[in-house]
Amino acid sequence: MSLFNRRFILLAALALGACGFTPAFAPDGPAAALFGDVSPAAPTTENAYDFVEQIETRLGRADAGRFALTYDINTSEDSLGVTTDQEITRYNVVGTVDYVLTDTTTGAVVRSGQVDAFTGYLATTTLLAARTAQADAERRLMIILADKIVTELVAHAKAITP
Repeated sequence: MSLFNRRFILLAALALGACGFTPAFAPDGPAAALFGDVSPAAPTTENAYDFVEQIETRLGRADAGRFALTYDINTSEDSLGVTTDQEITRYNVVGTVDYVLTDTTTGAVVRSGQVDAFTGYLATTTLLAARTAQADAERRLMIILADKIVTELVAHAKAITP
């Protein structure tokens, strides 16, 4: 069984190489030009800080990059779990980000769009635990939203950086 798995992995790697597959962030990969060249707008809120931190983690920090990323983050909360005593036990944090990626050399918009996601948390009996759970859910949401934007940018990297 182990020998079969090794052969399959080797054959799959050869097949990918033969079809012209190149890792996105390889030196000659389509998204290599994005790494270290996308400057997100300065964060003004805690959610924006978490969002920008994840963008920079994935694409590298760029002080004066070729591309400027502007964004508009919107979040809301929905109550889900309600007990028979009408106490809310679970919340969803829903978020959307509208983003625009601009080429700073030409001023042209090279990519724009909107991503959305949600996370959840349990409302506990203590206020501190509930606030901590809420903050954690918001942070996870910002990471998910930033990852979605990076994925879109990587997927369209050839059109962005010809």
